[in-house]
Amino acid sequence: MNGSYSYTPGETDVPISKGLVSIRNLSKKQIESLLDESDRMLSFCRRKDKLDNLGNKIMATLFYEPSTRTRLSFESAMQRLGGGVIGFSDPRSSSVMKGESLADTIRIVSSYSDVIVIRHPEHGAAVEALRNSTVPVINAGDGIGEHPTQTILDLFTIGKEKKKVSGLNIAIIGDLKNGRTTHSLSYALSLFGNSLTFISPKELAMPDDIVAGLKSEFGTDMQISDSINDAKDADVIYMTRMQKERFTGKEDAEAGMPYYNINAKFVSESRNNVIIMHPLPRLAELSPEIDSLPNSVYFKQASYGVPVRMAILDAVLNANASNA
Repeated sequence: MNGSYSYTPGETDVPISKGLVSIRNLSKKQIESLLDESDRMLSFCRRKDKLDNLGNKIMATLFYEPSTRTRLSFESAMQRLGGGVIGFSDPRSSSVMKGESLADTIRIVSSYSDVIVIRHPEHGAAVEALRNSTVPVINAGDGIGEHPTQTILDLFTIGKEKKKVSGLNIAIIGDLKNGRTTHSLSYALSLFGNSLTFISPKELAMPDDIVAGLKSEFGTDMQISDSINDAKDADVIYMTRMQKERFTGKEDAEAGMPYYNINAKFVSESRNNVIIMHPLPRLAELSPEIDSLPNSVYFKQASYGVPVRMAILDAVLNANASNA
């Protein structure tokens, strides 16, 4: 499972009642609504309240790739909304090991559940799932494609920390070629009128089609660099790890070494109020010595996964119910 599923450009333009396979599913107004609802859900989480919004609903989590934060936060979110959870976290425990196709798995699981959350190593797998599902599909990461729910989470974190999600200078650093979180995030940040600096080894740069699309669709103010020093004037630093599991050859592997590192000295040379984010897990790119700094918000960022995914599940299933 290291290829991709093909789809037509308009096939990801689906209403929220059908799920969330691409950040492009959402308008700016819909994203703002999700951010507001995430804030409301956060207050319930802090009080340890359990709601019954989805008390008669079942979520199926189909994780063909490893996950800690995304899978567990989705499961926690569904349970806090009163719903149930089924699924697998390792395809070796499913009929995938017997050769069952993704399409057939989706056809069966959609008959057992009200929403499917899928993570898959192949680009376009979420769209393939949507084609074959009778219930909404949420993309929890498809290969080097997208990770739209992480993007809502990232915007929510920026909003909580910077009190706005527009008009900021944001540096996105790391393996931008293979990092699906950065692909979705760069679109959303452009939608909200932010300036972007893409920093990566040249061999792991943001794909040309994404860069060209941001320029043509939004006229995004952007800079492309291979020097981490170009992040020192940023309001937000979004660091990512090397996606070693997606390297296809020696050239990619060599491009990632040596990798970038943010340490206490780097933070001291950056803007005083810069925030440092990371979708996690981290490797060596964030020194543990910065964990206690007020600038470092990546653990807080991860904790927001539950309320944000509560908001997303509630929006998808309530929209689906109203359109049934």
